[in-house]
Parts: sequence; C-alpha cells; structure tokens
Amino acid sequence: MTGLRIVAAVWVVLFHVHFTALAGVTEVVGVLGPLITSGALGVDLFFVLSGFVIAHTYLATMGPTLRAGATARFVWARFCRMWPVYACVFHLFGLWLLARLVFGSDDDIAFQGVQPVMSVGQWVQQLFMVQMWDNEFLDGASWVGSTWSISAEWLAYLLFPVAALVFFRLRNLPLLVLGAGALVLMLPIASSYATVGHPYYEWSWVTRILCGFAAGVLVQLVVARLPRTEPVRRAASRLSVVLPVLIGAGLWFGELLGPGRGGMVIIWFPLLVGAIALADRGPALVLSRPAMVHGGRVSYSLYLVHIPMLELLWLAQAYVPALRGGMTGHVVAAVVVLTTYPVAAAAFRWVEEPARRRLRRVSFRGVTLPRPSLLRPSARRAQGTTNRPAPAGRPLPADPALPAAREQAGGYVPPAPRHAAGPSRQPTLAAALVHAQGRRPAHRADGWGTLERVVRVRSAVSHAGG
Repeated sequence: MTGLRIVAAVWVVLFHVHFTALAGVTEVVGVLGPLITSGALGVDLFFVLSGFVIAHTYLATMGPTLRAGATARFVWARFCRMWPVYACVFHLFGLWLLARLVFGSDDDIAFQGVQPVMSVGQWVQQLFMVQMWDNEFLDGASWVGSTWSISAEWLAYLLFPVAALVFFRLRNLPLLVLGAGALVLMLPIASSYATVGHPYYEWSWVTRILCGFAAGVLVQLVVARLPRTEPVRRAASRLSVVLPVLIGAGLWFGELLGPGRGGMVIIWFPLLVGAIALADRGPALVLSRPAMVHGGRVSYSLYLVHIPMLELLWLAQAYVPALRGGMTGHVVAAVVVLTTYPVAAAAFRWVEEPARRRLRRVSFRGVTLPRPSLLRPSARRAQGTTNRPAPAGRPLPADPALPAAREQAGGYVPPAPRHAAGPSRQPTLAAALVHAQGRRPAHRADGWGTLERVVRVRSAVSHAGG
C-alpha cells in the first residue's frame, strides 16, 4: 500500500507539470491527454488510501470507546507525521513569496488564479494547517498551492476519533453493504465530474476529503473480514490489473462526452485500493518492490516540494525567453522536474523522519506517547528475546533480525512479555504447567487423577501469575 502512494504523488506532479509553457509539454499532453490533465484525481486517491491505512492501524483500538489518552496519542502521531516537513516547506516558500511581494514589479507573487494573502493572520492559519477551514474554494487559500489537501486531511484526522465510534459499530454489516457504501460515498464527486466536468464548487473540498476518507475506512472493514484464501487473492490480483485499465479507458473515453467527464472514474478508487490490499501478484508485486516502497515513503515530501520548484521554473521562464523553448528550455525543465524526487528524498531523510522521531519522544505529564507497533504477532514474538535485560557484565548477543524489525515498526520495538523465554530458561508460566502436569499420570481409572491434575494446574497458574 505504501508503493501506491508514489503512484498518486507522481500523478499529481505530472498534472502540475503540464502547465509548463513548453512546446514539448504540449505535445506530450496532446498524446496522453486526460491521463495527465486529470492528475488532480491523485489527491482523491490519497484520501481513500489514507482512510484505509488509518482504519487499518487505529480503528480496532479507538473504535470501542472514546478515550482521552488514545485520542491524544493518535492526534499527536498524525501531527508528528504531517507537520515538520510541511512547516519547513511552507516557511521557505513563504519567504520567497514575501520577497516577491516586496521586491517584485507586480502584485502576482504566485502562479495561482487567486493570489494568496501575506499577513500574520494567514501565517498563523498556515502554521496550524487550518487555512482551508474558512475557505469555500481552494484558490489562494494556501501559500503552497497543493497544501490545501494537507489542511483538509488534518480536519479528517481530528474528526476520526469520534467517527471511529460509528465505523467500528458498522464492521459486522454484510460485506456487500459495506462495499456498496464505499462506492456510494464517491458518487457526490463523481456526479460533479459527470455534470460540469470538475469538482470545484462551494465547499467541495469538504466533500472530497470526508467522502474519500470514509470510503477508505469502509473498504478496510471489507478487507479485514475477507479470508486470505487463494481464490480471494487470485480474484483481487486480477481485479487490480483490470481496474487501472478501466480507469485509464474511462478517463480517455470520458472526454468524448465533454471536458473533464472522465473524472467519473473516481468511483472505482475504493475498489482499486481494496483489490491491491488483497492481491499477491500483478500490480501488488510491482508496488512492493523496494524502489516503490521507498518512493511511497518519500511521496509526502514530493507532494510538498514539487510546487515550489515548479514555481521557480515558471518564474525563470517569464524572465528568460531562452527557457520557454528550444533545447535549453527543455533541458532545464526536465532537470527541474527530475530533481523534485532527490530533493524530496533529502527532505524525507533530513527533515521529515528525524523530526517525526524526535517529536514522538515528547511526553505528556511524564508519559511518553510511543508509536503503535505495526508488527504482526509472529514478528513481535520473534523479536521478544532482544528486549530482555542483559545479565550483569554480559551483553546480549546481537539479533540480526532486529534492524529489519525496527525498520518495519518505524523505529519502535515493543518490550518483551513479562514471562519471555530465553535461550537458557523456559517461560515462567509454561515451566510451572509442565512441572504440574509431569508429577503424576494425567489419567486414572477412578477419575480422581483428572481432578487432582486440574487442581495442581490451577495452583501452578495462580502461583506463576503472582
């Protein structure tokens, strides 16, 4: 699922690249058409995927009841994930916009239809990622144009602890009802594409985030209940191949009905996310490759940095005629576009991840808020012995599986169970049970042996638990 994130991010980047004033870009768009010009749909794919992942990670623990501690841990974890690199990019680009406002020759400081407002009040809103909450439209609401979706997703995260109470109680509905509900939630935006060719109307961003996020949650409820049998995986793998083809064809032929009508394919996004989550071949194998997984981790930084870098290119083109055509212009544009990924990788490596880890170590009233472990129970059992306290004067041997486990768990490895076994000792409880069962034969003809065995085992359990 992480690999799917880079697909959505690159789709959005290509959508913004197609606004570059170059003949070569126009020719490429003429060939690929709506496959690029509909790239804004990548944001909606992000929303569905986000709802799926959040439900997969947190719904089981937050759904039964609303608890202050669990809510605080969830909100803080989301803040640590989103804010550091966002704050870095928006402040750097904000300085650039301020410089253009002070030293520029006109009032256009950004390549947006509506110019962003440079004020202290707007800075505060941008800082806390709430700039969209009092804006009906996307244009001009964010200093970094693409970060409107960050503000929208932050709203969804803050609403999730309460929404989780509802979703958790829907988990036992028939699978057909849950799946149909996920598709129905995409109808408001799909109908907007069908009627006017775009999803831009008053407060449409609220519809996009809440419907997309909720659809992702419902898909996760379906995926969680489906058995991981070979027929299910085979069907999901086939569906994960067919759906991208249908989406591409829908985008292409939808243009025959009118500009932007192909956006109706948004209705298939929940089904696509669910199919890839269950598949074990085809696109799932491609998305699981290390390069794609790394791209997925970098995708958030890529989404943030690509607009500032493109704005630098567009401004340079406005003042340097040689950059608007010819070999020089195409080479410079290609270099800028291709450089967005290494810049994003550097932002992830040096800003996003280190800041997230440091912020996660912040404690409230002396209680550290750890990162939830994403390891499976088998993986946690496999690494359990690595967390035992070492005997005095004798260090524990290094576990070669620990670095991989730490990487999978995002750096957090949960502590070992209280009665963890070691190379030279049995688990306390298990040892007591074995000792109690081995004292006498388990069965006797008069039946009293079984009763005595039960008494001994219960006594041993009680003693070991104490």
